[in-house]
Amino acid sequence: MRRPEGFHLLALIIAALDLVSKEILFRVLPPPGYTLLPGVLNLVKVHNTGVAFGLFREWGGVLWSFIGLLAAGAIFWWGRGEKDRGRRVALGLVAGGALGNALDRLWHGAVFDFVDLHWGVHHWPAFNLADTAITLGIGLYLWRLRA
Repeated sequence: MRRPEGFHLLALIIAALDLVSKEILFRVLPPPGYTLLPGVLNLVKVHNTGVAFGLFREWGGVLWSFIGLLAAGAIFWWGRGEKDRGRRVALGLVAGGALGNALDRLWHGAVFDFVDLHWGVHHWPAFNLADTAITLGIGLYLWRLRA
């Protein structure tokens, strides 16, 4: 059996941090949430049964859980042959985020989002650590493709 790659460990750490942050914040946040920076940043309680930005809610959580687990597994397999260290880190971030959200959806029927950003009339949909890892991972991967 092959020794796990470093990006596999990164993915598991990201997924664990995501799930722990969701559990803690779900327990301690009051129902209306908490303002960290007035007019900019709040912590809120949002249960997203869809995917990014709440899209495709009607498809059901079990299907999205399966797709997320499949995506994380595919990235684990695909990344084994990646030679570029930056791209391996990027794949670890994406796989960890996909795994964290998939397990959250599988266990709770929805993904718990808690970061709420807004500036004046501009508002970004609530997100979590897994979403952040996925976004950063995709950005890093695309950036490293140019390297």
